[in-house]
Amino acid sequence: MQIIPFVLAVIVAIEYYYIVYLEMFQTTSPAAQRSFGLEQEFLEDPRVQILFKNQGLYNGFLATGILWGAFFASNSWSVVTFFIVCVIVAAVYGGMTSSKSILLKQGVPAIITLLALMIFK
Repeated sequence: MQIIPFVLAVIVAIEYYYIVYLEMFQTTSPAAQRSFGLEQEFLEDPRVQILFKNQGLYNGFLATGILWGAFFASNSWSVVTFFIVCVIVAAVYGGMTSSKSILLKQGVPAIITLLALMIFK
Protein backbone atom coordinates (compact mmCIF):
# COMPACT_ATOMS: atom_id res chain seq x y z
CA MET A 1 0.00 0.00 0.00
CA GLN A 2 1.21 3.49 -0.83
CA ILE A 3 2.31 5.77 2.03
CA ILE A 4 -0.40 8.45 1.72
CA PRO A 5 -3.42 6.11 1.98
CA PHE A 6 -1.54 4.11 4.63
CA VAL A 7 -1.05 7.20 6.83
CA LEU A 8 -4.63 8.36 6.28
CA ALA A 9 -5.98 4.91 7.17
CA VAL A 10 -3.93 4.85 10.37
CA ILE A 11 -5.31 8.30 11.27
CA VAL A 12 -8.88 7.04 10.77
CA ALA A 13 -8.10 4.01 12.96
CA ILE A 14 -6.65 6.24 15.69
CA GLU A 15 -9.75 8.45 15.55
CA TYR A 16 -11.91 5.36 15.96
CA TYR A 17 -9.83 4.11 18.89
CA TYR A 18 -10.41 7.48 20.55
CA ILE A 19 -14.14 7.03 20.01
CA VAL A 20 -13.85 3.53 21.51
CA TYR A 21 -12.07 5.03 24.51
CA LEU A 22 -14.86 7.57 25.03
CA GLU A 23 -17.68 5.09 24.49
CA MET A 24 -16.29 2.23 26.56
CA PHE A 25 -14.21 3.82 29.30
CA GLN A 26 -15.10 7.52 29.57
CA THR A 27 -18.83 7.44 28.92
CA THR A 28 -19.67 10.01 31.60
CA SER A 29 -16.64 12.25 31.13
CA PRO A 30 -16.90 15.91 30.05
CA ALA A 31 -15.12 14.93 26.82
CA ALA A 32 -17.78 12.33 26.02
CA GLN A 33 -20.49 14.78 26.96
CA ARG A 34 -19.06 17.37 24.54
CA SER A 35 -18.32 14.84 21.79
CA PHE A 36 -21.75 13.25 21.84
CA GLY A 37 -23.71 16.39 22.73
CA LEU A 38 -25.56 14.62 25.53
CA GLU A 39 -26.45 15.60 29.07
CA GLN A 40 -24.46 14.16 31.98
CA GLU A 41 -27.51 12.57 33.62
CA PHE A 42 -28.42 10.80 30.37
CA LEU A 43 -24.89 9.40 30.07
CA GLU A 44 -25.02 8.16 33.67
CA ASP A 45 -28.04 5.94 32.96
CA PRO A 46 -26.76 2.31 33.19
CA ARG A 47 -28.79 1.34 30.10
CA VAL A 48 -27.17 4.11 28.09
CA GLN A 49 -23.73 3.05 29.29
CA ILE A 50 -24.38 -0.52 28.10
CA LEU A 51 -25.42 0.78 24.69
CA PHE A 52 -22.34 3.01 24.45
CA LYS A 53 -20.00 0.18 25.45
CA ASN A 54 -21.58 -2.08 22.85
CA GLN A 55 -21.23 0.60 20.18
CA GLY A 56 -17.63 1.17 21.27
CA LEU A 57 -16.87 -2.51 20.79
CA TYR A 58 -18.08 -2.38 17.20
CA ASN A 59 -16.08 0.77 16.52
CA GLY A 60 -13.06 -1.04 17.94
CA PHE A 61 -13.57 -3.81 15.39
CA LEU A 62 -13.54 -1.23 12.60
CA ALA A 63 -10.33 0.38 13.87
CA THR A 64 -8.66 -2.98 14.41
CA GLY A 65 -9.67 -4.14 10.93
CA ILE A 66 -8.09 -1.05 9.38
CA LEU A 67 -4.83 -1.57 11.27
CA TRP A 68 -4.79 -5.31 10.62
CA GLY A 69 -5.23 -4.61 6.93
CA ALA A 70 -2.58 -1.88 6.89
CA PHE A 71 0.06 -3.83 8.80
CA PHE A 72 -0.58 -7.56 8.45
CA ALA A 73 -2.92 -8.52 5.59
CA SER A 74 -1.38 -9.97 2.47
CA ASN A 75 -3.78 -7.91 0.35
CA SER A 76 -3.69 -4.77 2.48
CA TRP A 77 -5.37 -2.53 -0.10
CA SER A 78 -8.52 -4.70 -0.23
CA VAL A 79 -8.78 -5.15 3.52
CA VAL A 80 -8.24 -1.48 4.33
CA THR A 81 -10.65 -0.43 1.58
CA PHE A 82 -13.32 -2.75 2.98
CA PHE A 83 -13.01 -1.37 6.51
CA ILE A 84 -12.83 2.24 5.34
CA VAL A 85 -16.06 1.71 3.37
CA CYS A 86 -17.60 0.25 6.56
CA VAL A 87 -16.56 3.42 8.42
CA ILE A 88 -18.16 5.56 5.71
CA VAL A 89 -21.40 3.58 5.89
CA ALA A 90 -21.43 3.90 9.69
CA ALA A 91 -20.77 7.65 9.44
CA VAL A 92 -23.53 8.16 6.87
CA TYR A 93 -25.98 6.17 8.99
CA GLY A 94 -24.93 8.03 12.13
CA GLY A 95 -25.27 11.33 10.31
CA MET A 96 -28.76 10.44 9.16
CA THR A 97 -30.03 9.03 12.44
CA SER A 98 -28.08 10.72 15.23
CA SER A 99 -26.11 13.86 14.41
CA LYS A 100 -25.05 15.42 11.14
CA SER A 101 -21.68 16.20 12.73
CA ILE A 102 -20.86 12.46 12.68
CA LEU A 103 -20.75 12.60 8.91
CA LEU A 104 -18.34 15.51 9.08
CA LYS A 105 -16.12 14.26 11.91
CA GLN A 106 -15.97 10.58 11.00
CA GLY A 107 -17.13 10.40 7.41
CA VAL A 108 -14.95 13.06 5.81
CA PRO A 109 -11.60 11.58 6.99
CA ALA A 110 -12.73 8.14 5.80
CA ILE A 111 -13.91 9.50 2.44
CA ILE A 112 -10.58 11.26 1.94
CA THR A 113 -8.83 8.00 2.80
CA LEU A 114 -11.00 6.08 0.32
CA LEU A 115 -10.18 8.60 -2.40
CA ALA A 116 -6.48 8.23 -1.62
CA LEU A 117 -6.82 4.45 -1.76
CA MET A 118 -8.41 4.74 -5.19
CA ILE A 119 -5.91 7.29 -6.53
CA PHE A 120 -2.80 5.50 -5.27
CA LYS A 121 -3.93 1.93 -5.96
